[in-house]
Amino acid sequence: MIWLLLIPAYALGTFPSAVMIARSKGVDITKVGSGNPGASNISRTFGKPWGVLVFVLDGLKGTIPAAVGLLIDDRRVAWGMVTAAVLGHMFPITRRLRGGKGVATMSGAAFVLQPVVSGLLAVLWYASLKASQKASVASIVVMVGLPAGVAIKGAPAWEIATIIGINGLVMIRHTDNIKRLLDGEELSAQQLPSSQG
Repeated sequence: MIWLLLIPAYALGTFPSAVMIARSKGVDITKVGSGNPGASNISRTFGKPWGVLVFVLDGLKGTIPAAVGLLIDDRRVAWGMVTAAVLGHMFPITRRLRGGKGVATMSGAAFVLQPVVSGLLAVLWYASLKASQKASVASIVVMVGLPAGVAIKGAPAWEIATIIGINGLVMIRHTDNIKRLLDGEELSAQQLPSSQG
């Protein structure tokens, strides 16, 4: 019965943070810039404070299930709930399975379940963003670094495999970003959507 918690975790993941904030300003964020309903696109469209707000809200969609899973049962349940929340964020049935990329939600979960590794990756994310000026590069670096860091820390094999599985989906969601990076067409962290022409 404990796995019934996957349902509310998925439902929480579908909460459309970026879509709601953009809509309050009269904008359909899925038709602006990269079209992704996430923190980076919100930041480029409305400014960094709004992007930070979306990142925090999307992060809570991972933090809350992780914390609840730990309180109610154990790490396996926590990661199960996190997986459901990330899937809800990426593939929300409320928006025809068109959601975000999962970086913030997964980061929020890691903050609870792997705080030491998460803290180090936050520094790595910032350094990567400053060096590349591209949020997608920083996100990809962190998503690759998380399972590596957890493995070095000595986490059990099932937990490493779970993280690899979730982050694999996150990487797939970044396919377009990777293609644009290879073509030299990826937006920088400061570019506005209008600069795409």
